[in-house]
Amino acid sequence: MASNLPGNSAPLSSLGEKLTIETPEQTDLDFAVAGIGSRFLALAVDTLIQIIVGVVVGIAGSIAITAMAAVAPTASLWGLAVLVFFYFLLYFGYFAIFEIIWNGQTPGKRKAGIRVIKDSGRPLTAAETIGRNLMRIVDFMPGFYAVGIASALLTKENKRLGDLLAGSLVVRESSFSELKPVWQSPRPANGPALAPLGADRLSAEDFTLINSFLQRRLDLAPDVRYRMADEIFRRLKSKVTLPADNTLSIESILEALVYERRATGGYASS
Repeated sequence: MASNLPGNSAPLSSLGEKLTIETPEQTDLDFAVAGIGSRFLALAVDTLIQIIVGVVVGIAGSIAITAMAAVAPTASLWGLAVLVFFYFLLYFGYFAIFEIIWNGQTPGKRKAGIRVIKDSGRPLTAAETIGRNLMRIVDFMPGFYAVGIASALLTKENKRLGDLLAGSLVVRESSFSELKPVWQSPRPANGPALAPLGADRLSAEDFTLINSFLQRRLDLAPDVRYRMADEIFRRLKSKVTLPADNTLSIESILEALVYERRATGGYASS
């Protein structure tokens, strides 16, 4: 069953707990969707950490506020305000800060072996991560994440409201070690197959370089990704044959070269 992602024409299909994302770069990515049980385990670990930190800071803060009240009552009010703000950050900022720093993981998610990613397979931006976690206010209502649990039970990819807002999903960490993208030959929508580009003229080192880039590109910043693709293409340009009416992007050309070499049996997939 396929569906279109918001802002992305690539179809996304899933079967049970297995999810396949076809990216705009013509790469198939398979992910194992995290179940409610593993997400609950992660939340339990994170909540325990929050409680321990909250109790320690609460005791220390109460002692400090009491001491300030004896000297300067106004200062104690500011101390109380700071303590309240700290608890707000501890509850909501904890998740957002860790997920931004640890690329979609908190200590609990690491323990449970799960990670938050975009529906497209890419990491969430800082703004998306913050928005996703602010929705915990609603997900928690009326208590014990009742709304969030109901949402996870009713959606195919076990999404709570924060995931629906940010366009994210939680997957098992093992998915990344098993990730094996399949590069597909770009072809015109209603036209003939792409003419040979001369992949046979490239060396094994050239294909190692191309494949290494294609495997890593989703983790690269857009400017770094574009610059690396351009540098690789400049190195290989003299060896390939491009049609006069070429409209392919540089990355599509690199993908086509790998596909062409594999199709002829001259290059083994890594």
